[in-house]
Amino acid sequence: MRPTLPLLVQTDFPALSRKGLETLQVNLGYKCNQSCVHCHVNAGPNRTEMMDEETVRLVLAVLQARQIKTLDLTGGAPELNEYFRTMVQEARSMGVRVIDRCNLTILSEPGQGGLAAFLAEQGVEVTASLPCYSPSNVDRQRGDGVFERSIAGLQTLNALGYGQEGSGLVLNLVYNPQGPVLPPVQGPLEADYKRELRAHFGIRFNQLFAITNMPVQRFGSTLVSKGSFEGYMRLLKDAYRPENLQTVMCRTLLSVDWQGYLYDCDFNQMLGMPATLAAASRPHLRDLLATDALSTPIHVADHCYGCTAGQGSSCGGALEAESADPALACSALEAR
Repeated sequence: MRPTLPLLVQTDFPALSRKGLETLQVNLGYKCNQSCVHCHVNAGPNRTEMMDEETVRLVLAVLQARQIKTLDLTGGAPELNEYFRTMVQEARSMGVRVIDRCNLTILSEPGQGGLAAFLAEQGVEVTASLPCYSPSNVDRQRGDGVFERSIAGLQTLNALGYGQEGSGLVLNLVYNPQGPVLPPVQGPLEADYKRELRAHFGIRFNQLFAITNMPVQRFGSTLVSKGSFEGYMRLLKDAYRPENLQTVMCRTLLSVDWQGYLYDCDFNQMLGMPATLAAASRPHLRDLLATDALSTPIHVADHCYGCTAGQGSSCGGALEAESADPALACSALEAR
């Protein structure tokens, strides 16, 4: 179901083309142990879509054939896929950088014993969701008890060396706003996170990524139901900065869904907007084995303003170091 797609397809967003292919962002399935309000994937415990072994093998073949530098694993909770560890091990054996988009609570789920240690052994870069350093804000967005379990997960990762100077084990955190506002400036917010998490929980991490909520799937539907969709789109468009076009993630990335079909980004995947590759109307990993993605056009729509508003937004956080974003920081949200 894509309830926000008709509201997004008519666009004046500038045309874009791909500069190269450095990252394959692979969605291993929509099943998740959480159901977050801001989730653009509409993931949850009742979703059944999961990548099979044949498609996993095809991902690995493409990594090798195209000499792709980074494998970015997402979901749902990517770790719930039964082939997650196989994919990680084989990609790492090729020298590919692997990122695990981890919700932290998955580390304490039944059946996930040894997951944190496995990630450390493989040198996987962990990018972990923590929408605030305040317990009430996190539990309101993600469910009761999520903050406590998230902190326990971070402490487990720290004990294995993640986020510790000289360990080589990278631990990044992700901040999402609580509602239809732009994220605060990333640098000062990162300093707040580091101070608060260190003081109260002894937690260390490398970087904080401030990511704009995209008006698609669950978050988009919530905006529509509350009558705030048009206002949020006006906010994104009014904050548009053309200089961010040079570094948006789709310029060097392709998104792969659980069946192996290709999209220009994870958001386009959720909207059912396939990538453009050769003559294929719905390109698949098999097409990527035979066709280079260089200079191919990128499918744009109004949601692309979310990646170019203010300081910019990508899966690696802000695109610009400074911004005049008016959004409230985590501590201010707590006071409301």
